[in-house]
Amino acid sequence: MTPVQAPFTQGQTDMNQLDAIIAANRSGGPALPSVCSAHEDVLEASLRLAETLDRPLLVEATSNQVNQFGGYTGMQAADFTAFVHAICDRAGVSRDRVLFGGDHLGPQAWKAEPAADAMAKARDMMRAYVEAGFTKIHLDCSEGCAGEPAQLGDEIVAARAAELAEICELAAPEPEALRYIIGTEVPPPGGARSDEHGIVSTPPARALATLETHRAAFAERGLDGAWSRIRGLVLQPGLEFAPAHIDRFDTARPDDLSPVLEGQGLLCFEAHSTDYQRDEVYPDLARRHFALLKVGPALTFAWREALYGLSHIHGWMTGAAHISEEMERLMLADPGYWQGHLHGDADQQRRLRHFGYSDRIRYYWPQAQGAVAAMLEALEGLDPPAPLLAQYLPPDTREIAATLPLPWPRAMLLASVQLMLLPYFVAPGE
Repeated sequence: MTPVQAPFTQGQTDMNQLDAIIAANRSGGPALPSVCSAHEDVLEASLRLAETLDRPLLVEATSNQVNQFGGYTGMQAADFTAFVHAICDRAGVSRDRVLFGGDHLGPQAWKAEPAADAMAKARDMMRAYVEAGFTKIHLDCSEGCAGEPAQLGDEIVAARAAELAEICELAAPEPEALRYIIGTEVPPPGGARSDEHGIVSTPPARALATLETHRAAFAERGLDGAWSRIRGLVLQPGLEFAPAHIDRFDTARPDDLSPVLEGQGLLCFEAHSTDYQRDEVYPDLARRHFALLKVGPALTFAWREALYGLSHIHGWMTGAAHISEEMERLMLADPGYWQGHLHGDADQQRRLRHFGYSDRIRYYWPQAQGAVAAMLEALEGLDPPAPLLAQYLPPDTREIAATLPLPWPRAMLLASVQLMLLPYFVAPGE
C-alpha cells in the first residue's frame, strides 16, 4: 500500500485545509493522521514524513499534556505551538503543513475537583488554546468530576461542551476559523483501562442521539455559528488497546455508521486509540468516514523499541550497560505515571513498564535525555557490522533511515516512528 496525496495547498489556512480533507474523505479520500504526542523525535519524524508525502498533518496536545499550569510537559498552549514550529524550522518542514488541535479539552484534567472548579479551569484553558492558534477543538466533557458518575449522560456533557464552545468563540482571534469535534464515546486518554475487553462499536442510534443532544445545547446558547463548524463526532469503531492486549478492528464487519452522516453537512467521524492496528485497518476506517485517526503511544513505543535495539548494539560494541537499567531506576523512583495503570504481580508490572502497549515509559524520557544523548553520540562514532544491525533493527527501518539526513543512530529512531505512522496515510482501495 502506497499513500496517495490528499489536498494540500501551501499557505492555505489550516481550517480550510481541514474542511477540504473531510470533504475529500466523504468522497473516498484518505484520512488525516492525528499525532497526539509531545515527544520531540516523534513529532520530527511525523513532520518529516508528511513533508516527504506532501500531506498535511494534525498535531494535537491534550489537556493533561498542555494547559495553563504547564501540564505534565511543562508547556502552556503557546509554548506547544512554538515548540512544534521550531521543529518544523529545524527539519525544513513548512509550518503551513501543520494543523493544531486540542484533544480532550474540558474539565478532565481536574476531574478530582468539584465540577464548578474544574469547569472554571477548563474555561481558562480553552481561552489559552484558541488564543495560541489551536483551531481544531475537541470538546470533551464526558468524564464526571468529584461527586459525579465516572461517565456522564449526554445532556450534561452537551451542556458543558456548549459552554466551553462559547468561551472559544469569544476568545478566538478568528472564531470563524475554529472547527469543533464533539461526542461522548470517548476512550480515556492513552487507551483503554487494563480491565476492558470486548470493545463494542457505537450503535448508530446512539450516534444520532448524541448529535441531536449537542445540537439542542448549542442552540440554547445561541451558538448557531459554532454549530455550523462542528466537523467531527467521536465514535467507537470497535478497536482499543490496553497495557497487555489489543482489541483488533474487524474489517469484515458491515459499515453501519456511515449512514449517520447523511444529511449532516460536512461531518466526519473521529477515532481515538487507533494505535497498533494492522496496516489494512487504517484505509478501511477512512472508507467508513473516520477521517480523523488519532495515534500516540504506538509512536513512542516504536521509538523506544528502536532505542532499546540501539542500546543492545552499543553494548555489544563497547560493553556499556543497557539503557533499560536507567529507565527502570527512573520509573521505580517516581512511580506515579505507571502505578495504578499497570496490573499483575511484580514481574508482570516490570515487563509492562518497558513493553506495555500503553507505553507508560514515555513519561520518563525527559528525565533520561542526558543518558539517551550520550548513547547516541557514542554510537555515531562506531561502525557496527551489518549482521549486528540486522539483529536489532528491522530491514524496513534501516531502509527508511538511509533516506534521512541525520546521524545514523537518530535516523534509526525516526525511521522506526515513520514506519509505524505510514499506514495512516494510505487511502481506501490503495
